[in-house]
Amino acid sequence: MVAKWEQQEGNTGLLTFGITADEFETALDQAFKKVRKDIELPGFRKGKIPRKLFESRFGVESLYQDAVDLILQDAYRKAIDETGIQPIEQPEVDIETIERGKDVVFTANVNVKPEATLGEYKGLEVEEQSLEVTDEEVDEAIERLQQEHVELVVKEEGSIEEGDTVVMDFEGFTDGVAFDGGKAENHSLEIGSGQFIPGFEEQLIGKDLDAETSINLTFPEDYHAEELAGKEATFQVKVHEVKYKEFPELDDEFAKDVDEEAESLDELKQKKREELESQKEQEAERQKRDTLLEKASDNTQVEIPDAMVDTELDQMIREFEQQLQQQGMTMEMYTQFSGQDESAMKEQMREDAKKRVKTNLTLEAIVNAEGLEATDEDVDAELDNMAGMYGIEKEQLKQILGGNADAIKEDLKFKKALDFLVEQSKTVE
Repeated sequence: MVAKWEQQEGNTGLLTFGITADEFETALDQAFKKVRKDIELPGFRKGKIPRKLFESRFGVESLYQDAVDLILQDAYRKAIDETGIQPIEQPEVDIETIERGKDVVFTANVNVKPEATLGEYKGLEVEEQSLEVTDEEVDEAIERLQQEHVELVVKEEGSIEEGDTVVMDFEGFTDGVAFDGGKAENHSLEIGSGQFIPGFEEQLIGKDLDAETSINLTFPEDYHAEELAGKEATFQVKVHEVKYKEFPELDDEFAKDVDEEAESLDELKQKKREELESQKEQEAERQKRDTLLEKASDNTQVEIPDAMVDTELDQMIREFEQQLQQQGMTMEMYTQFSGQDESAMKEQMREDAKKRVKTNLTLEAIVNAEGLEATDEDVDAELDNMAGMYGIEKEQLKQILGGNADAIKEDLKFKKALDFLVEQSKTVE
């Protein structure tokens, strides 16, 4: 049966499709084989009821729903391919006509990907970025290296100062009762790091190196644990040890220690300058591409369906979960720490998700307008690049991707669209 697509208001339309009478009969046979296994009738072993007896007893109509379930998804996919539409969510499908010996007809109100109307996207202006690396920036990079190689030395005299690391036991109380999560032993805390609630670290400054003290403070009103928010608390603290930072001297020996290829501090500085120049070039290129894409997207007219935004939000949440896992955290741990559930996070991300959808639609429109294509050779080169990036064999990467090159081709088309924006742009001072 020929599928038919009728565009309606906005990005919705009516999809009419179906299956032939012969295909429906085959599906009825499959449905009968499926349901007969559970049927018991006097005089017949379980699952052995004859087809004619079944139909006279229960009616052939009792097989219709199972038959439809068996064939609907395949028929729907074929109708999508035939009409060339791009649904953005799974629609509800209605049975228009169904009768044995006749074609079965389905209808579905389908939300499809909207068409974006491009505005100005050629000849967009972008400001030239300075690539100069100053002496101050080089010195800051060297100082960061110095901080990375700092040593913590036990303090023998004096008092606790900002920047010191304190090893301590503590226990917190509200209304004289210890609260959950408020106790630790041999806990290391850098004073001034802001890891503890406001007032805790500040009240340790000036205390003796082996102090036993009480710290009184109030939890912030927006504290993530509601049972503690806004409450006054007392912490009993026992300091075991205090360490201060001892920085290495910035000399030729330091340069050799942090970089085996550097023979002197001047060589290390020159190397850092070249690294910073390379970073600035990469950042300038990234900023240029982001700016051009944002301008092209701002000039594009398109109505963005909520369904596409919701799908993008789900993807953003998955990406965030992966980032948390790389840091050794779970989503559950994060929500407890931040006091935000997934719905609140999605609400915060909604505008960014909408922008991402619009930029993707803009790139897709540029691909279509300029006839940009990704060849098999492009895909092969991208697989080589990805294999090198992840440090795995190319064939192994293909297996991970399941042999599906379509997604890579789509990504490459978007990259070519972005390259096109850059090639057509004008750089201004």
